[in-house]
Amino acid sequence: MEFENNMEIGLGIFTVPDIASILNLKYSRVHILLNEYWDKRFGSQHGEKYSWKVHNSKAVSFHTLVEFYIFFQLKEVGVPTQKILDAHSELSKRFETAFPFAVSNIINKMNCVGKRIVFEINDNEIINLDSTKQLNLKFIKLFAHKLDFDKNNLANKFYPLGKSNSVIVDPEHQFGQPVIKNTNIYPQTIYNLHKSKESKKFIAESYEISLKQVNDAIEYCKSVA
Repeated sequence: MEFENNMEIGLGIFTVPDIASILNLKYSRVHILLNEYWDKRFGSQHGEKYSWKVHNSKAVSFHTLVEFYIFFQLKEVGVPTQKILDAHSELSKRFETAFPFAVSNIINKMNCVGKRIVFEINDNEIINLDSTKQLNLKFIKLFAHKLDFDKNNLANKFYPLGKSNSVIVDPEHQFGQPVIKNTNIYPQTIYNLHKSKESKKFIAESYEISLKQVNDAIEYCKSVA
């Protein structure tokens, strides 16, 4: 298993504000969970960390960004941290990856029975997690539909507003910051021109993108404002 705890091209660089914005989560909760649990508990279990420092700010890779969303949802419904750690460790061994919560087979086979969260390993084996609240599995399934996966079933791209919108988070482009798909154009660049009263047609022609891509960029920026 290879950890991603150093800045490296192709892995993405996401600080706490980035995580909160891209995943549409509360900054304060992201800050607490990432600092108190992710490195201290997940990392100590493997003798490695899942993050690094960028100008005194904690940063993580794309795979940790994806895993963090699953971790966040489990914590929100009251699953004890140790239970999540145990499940993560077991799944990590079975699937031979440091990022089991970013594997399509695991995310898509995650089910909920009452207040019990179930990870299906195979037809005869499951991992149970007990929570204090009912997990709304809709959020997990919707999240999974916003992901692309590589040949190893590991998440490699994320569409914050879904695949019908052309804004994408791709760790191989602009260090994973949201861009318009198949370009290196930041949505904010388009949005700033729009706010300056430039016409959408002018913006599209200037950047050689479609009107749909212009509208998608504006929609994304409004969603994270």
